[in-house]
Amino acid sequence: MTFSERIRMLLRRGSLAFVARLRRFARSKHGHAVGAALIVLAAVTWLRTENPWIVTELQERTFDAYQRLQPRSYADFPVRIVDIDEASIAAYGQWPWPRTRLAAMTNRLAELGAAATAYAVIFPEPDRTTPAQIAGDLQKADVPDRELTLALLASLPDHDRMFADAMGKTPTILGFAASRSKSEAHPAMKAGLAFVGVKPTDVLVPFSGAVANLPVLEEAAAGVGGINVSSRDRSGVVRRIPMLFSDGERIYPSLAVEALRVAQGQKGIVVRGTGASGEADSGEAALLDVRIGDFKVPLTADGEAWLYFDRDRPERYVSAKDLLDPAKEAEVRPRIEGSIVLVGTSAAGLADARATPLRQIVPGVAVHAQLIEQILSQDFISRPDWANGLEIIVTVLLAVLVAIMLLSFGAQFSLIGGVIALSLAIAGSWFAFSHFRILLDPIYPSLAAITMYIAMERTLRIASDKEKKFVRQAFGQYLAPELLARLENSPKAMQLGGEAREITVMFMDVRGFTPISEALSATELVDFVNTLLAPLSEAIQGELGTIDKYIGDSIMAFWNAPLDIADHPARACRAALRMRDIVKELNEDDAFGFAARGFADAAVRIGVGVNFGVACVGNMGSEKRFNYSAMGDVVNMAARIESATKSFGTDLLISEDVAKAAPGIAALEAGEILLKGKSRPTKLYALAGDETMSATTEFAELSRLHGRLLGALAEGDGAKAAGLLNACRGLAPVALAGLYDRFGDKIDALNVAAPAYAQAVQQAGA
Repeated sequence: MTFSERIRMLLRRGSLAFVARLRRFARSKHGHAVGAALIVLAAVTWLRTENPWIVTELQERTFDAYQRLQPRSYADFPVRIVDIDEASIAAYGQWPWPRTRLAAMTNRLAELGAAATAYAVIFPEPDRTTPAQIAGDLQKADVPDRELTLALLASLPDHDRMFADAMGKTPTILGFAASRSKSEAHPAMKAGLAFVGVKPTDVLVPFSGAVANLPVLEEAAAGVGGINVSSRDRSGVVRRIPMLFSDGERIYPSLAVEALRVAQGQKGIVVRGTGASGEADSGEAALLDVRIGDFKVPLTADGEAWLYFDRDRPERYVSAKDLLDPAKEAEVRPRIEGSIVLVGTSAAGLADARATPLRQIVPGVAVHAQLIEQILSQDFISRPDWANGLEIIVTVLLAVLVAIMLLSFGAQFSLIGGVIALSLAIAGSWFAFSHFRILLDPIYPSLAAITMYIAMERTLRIASDKEKKFVRQAFGQYLAPELLARLENSPKAMQLGGEAREITVMFMDVRGFTPISEALSATELVDFVNTLLAPLSEAIQGELGTIDKYIGDSIMAFWNAPLDIADHPARACRAALRMRDIVKELNEDDAFGFAARGFADAAVRIGVGVNFGVACVGNMGSEKRFNYSAMGDVVNMAARIESATKSFGTDLLISEDVAKAAPGIAALEAGEILLKGKSRPTKLYALAGDETMSATTEFAELSRLHGRLLGALAEGDGAKAAGLLNACRGLAPVALAGLYDRFGDKIDALNVAAPAYAQAVQQAGA
């Protein structure tokens, strides 16, 4: 194989291994959670980028809350509202008033020294009370002295002309309403316009028509401005107001802009947009600000201004009734003199009420008045063009942060961390508003993070429930309840596929099972096995052992897998001792019914072998059908140790490794055996009792004598061994009687062999 072929082979193996790991991760609990996180992240990012009305509404409700928490500070700016209120309606009749009264009000404002008068009212039709209008109606009527009346009316002045003449004596601004309905009417151009950067007509959405004033009135007016509020405020709350309007060819200012321009004696305004000197061109045409004499107003990209409201205050208002009352001149003059005066109505039924973010309903004219105050104070709120990008970044970062914390630290800690992060985001947004008047939305990023948390937490919870169900189905019948609960809470401890672990293995088998099975029917045999194995299994699980399998009348169990079990060799020994006691109790109670049936040998006997070492434990089979088991030499040796109990004459045998790993257990050396596949003999120990027995003086003496017995047997001293055997029998528990019987057989063999050996020596000498 060439070098390049070897490299390609290694790369192919690496890619295959990577794909395999990726597939395993995708099927895992965290893989499902990451998948849910990616879906949520894509959805919330797309939704924020598209910015549908629900997202905008959430943002603006947040900005409203900020204004309620910190409204614009009030100062007594020279801005007043002449209010056609209920008292004025009661004094001078229902609206609309004759233009002669409006002319008188305009003249009165000029006498009181108003800097400019702006009517937030449109006069699109002739005054119905003007003499010419009445004369036209009389010509169609059959009334006495009609010609005389018509001649008299012809001699009277026109009311609209009187109003126009009054406007010519003082700087007056009229309003118009831009409309989407197509019409030929267009307001008069009064203000000059200069622009820097992008052309405003390339940005502003043109209106199709307008509700404008009578030409005679507009000719006399010093300014004409739009009175529309923003069409983007669909919820009925006024948050923005257009500062510029376009019919596609010409640019018209708003009423507030015109009022400020006229009050300052300016001829025009200057509009600045992207592409202007010193401004970066973002690639999208947008407006930046408008300058009106000494005042600059920041604009949204489409030429609107955010309204920063103060609470509606009576100090702004002067009743039209008081204005026209000469007796109240001393009270009214200081408030009107040098002020920009806006004329509007707050009377009920005139349909000119607006909702503000401060949860107040104010007359429409008050919105324009507050805008002028805001410009005079130069206290603006703004939403920079980079706000959307920043909010999208924060949305992604918060969502990713929540996902990482959930995967790394779990639901509880990530919830605390997420709450802290969300609190910081909200605090940062509030800081930007309270100190810099910048509108940044913390709600959508917060909701996105919460959505991410819920989606991932639910996914992890469902996956965890599936894992627990899987664990319970797989291990419910093999593990103790407390061990099963631990495994459910930490399923990672069970690594399917195999892992090397240090375990203690136990095999249990029923002695003489074949004769028993031959003496019982199939049903009786099943009852016998269940009666025996049920309490023995409880003894194993009581010491936190894992039951691997039942093999007919046998049990295979192990400790320290799938979870770590402290002191597992000693636990296995205690389980074996408990199994010995259980079998004894069952026999005494004739639980199997063998004595009642008249069996010659009614006692059931078991053999237990225990070994300690490293084995491979894990899923043996497939993911859908498997058996969690252990494999290795330690398992095979445990099975052979159990078989050796027959030849050693005792029911419980443990390996030397178990005896060393559980030094507190009362165990006595039983001898050595050459197990199949081993080149050296294996030393085995007989279980005598638990830690309590091991601590007694009697067992200490037994252990000492037992050691001397083994020494005598090794030396071939049959007489000495016989004496020690009798001493051991007197101290040993009944369960070890069979073991000492085997030692007695060895001593008998020594005694027989000794004379024969002496005779052979004598014959050899002769």
